Amino acid sequence: QVQLVESGGGLVQPGGSLRLSCAASGSIFRLNSMGWYRQAPGKERELVATITSDGRTNYADSVKGRFTISRDNAKNTLYLQMNSLKPEDTAVYYCNAVRFASVYWGQGTQVTVSS
Repeated sequence: QVQLVESGGGLVQPGGSLRLSCAASGSIFRLNSMGWYRQAPGKERELVATITSDGRTNYADSVKGRFTISRDNAKNTLYLQMNSLKPEDTAVYYCNAVRFASVYWGQGTQVTVSS
């Protein structure tokens, strides 16, 4: 089993920045990939960014150039640096991890971008 706990969400003004963290614990050996997803009110959950164990990244077009995903393997922590935030970024952000055939999710952290 893998446990994921997100933190860092909150209220920020448009143009501001936030950094989300996801602490992983449990059976984290050889986690294949990790990522961030988000779900806005009335919308389906969508991929934000992913990162593989060897550092390859992938981003949704809507966040390219503004968000940066990274992982600190020594700390077993995933990060999402979010810059130039827009109201459209408002959503619950979920941490995701894949290990073998299993997919794990955190509980989510709310990000609200509003003036």
